[in-house]
Amino acid sequence: MASAVPGFFLGLSLILAIGAQNAFVLRQGLRRAHVFAVCLTCAVSDAILIAAGVAGFGALTEALPGLEWTMRVLGAAFLFWYGWRSFMSARKGGQALTAGQEAGSLRAALLTCLALTWLNPHVYLDTVVLLGAISAQYPSQLAFALGAMTASFVFFFSLGYGARLLAPLFARPRAWQVLDVLIGAVMWAIALKLLLL
Repeated sequence: MASAVPGFFLGLSLILAIGAQNAFVLRQGLRRAHVFAVCLTCAVSDAILIAAGVAGFGALTEALPGLEWTMRVLGAAFLFWYGWRSFMSARKGGQALTAGQEAGSLRAALLTCLALTWLNPHVYLDTVVLLGAISAQYPSQLAFALGAMTASFVFFFSLGYGARLLAPLFARPRAWQVLDVLIGAVMWAIALKLLLL
């Protein structure tokens, strides 16, 4: 417990900020579209990255300096594209949350989720490098990693299923337009930050 509890709270603190991945999970939760699969994909991806970090994968990014730059450019390009889609959706307007709304394909949702996770260099810096380095300070790196992994599962499933509480608000098209603009702005801000690092 001396290692698991700090791992849980550090892991939770790193994923609490609204980012590209979290905004996508929120949107899927509001639409009630493939929520379980999206939350599970995010949590399992985080668990793999945390395990890699604790196992020492962070040394690879230091050994291959070009890898970080490549990841940043690819991640920024994807975030610019996704942000543009959100802005276009807001401009078009007219969307509202209704019962039986078309959910889109599971494949498209999972591919978007995987891209938002694995093409985001911040994910590697947070989960692989930072958590990996900090885990070395604790008596049980395994317990620390399990604590951080648990935080990911708790967070993503809470966000995905908790979004339903906001469903009445998103029955209005204007609320979706505001959300799309906010998501687009977050995506572009993160992309710019990646390019200016």
